[in-house]
Amino acid sequence: MRLRPARPDEAERLSALALRSKAHWGYDEAFMAACVDELTLRPDEITRRRTTVAEDADGRLLGLATLEGAPPVGELGLMFVDPDAIGLGVGRLLFAHVRDTARAAGFRKVSWAADPNAVPFYEAMGARHTGVIPSGSIPGRTLPLMEVALK
Repeated sequence: MRLRPARPDEAERLSALALRSKAHWGYDEAFMAACVDELTLRPDEITRRRTTVAEDADGRLLGLATLEGAPPVGELGLMFVDPDAIGLGVGRLLFAHVRDTARAAGFRKVSWAADPNAVPFYEAMGARHTGVIPSGSIPGRTLPLMEVALK
């Protein structure tokens, strides 16, 4: 498995991966339809959002993560692992990459709205739950706000 910068021509495939990953948690069709816009990466956003992909030796996309914003505070905009690759260390590798890249770029912390199902993973990676934030897709729903401090 290796990490590399995403390419603009992969935007459609990465968006589909994000939706498959979100659906892994058993959300219904209406919920998933409401999330489409928020989980769609556009070709012109790939570089600006510092999009990184994980791929296997055959070039199959296994996951993606974005590091957004400017120092001192960044945002983990998207982080998704293909359901077939969950449990293989893809998420750990992507999260460590975002954390290390942010630190090297001068960020002091990275925060993000997490799917409630992913909170235990993020806590295992050293992040802490700092509050709640409104969902960008589902009116009335709140999401855990997570943060990792960088030293």
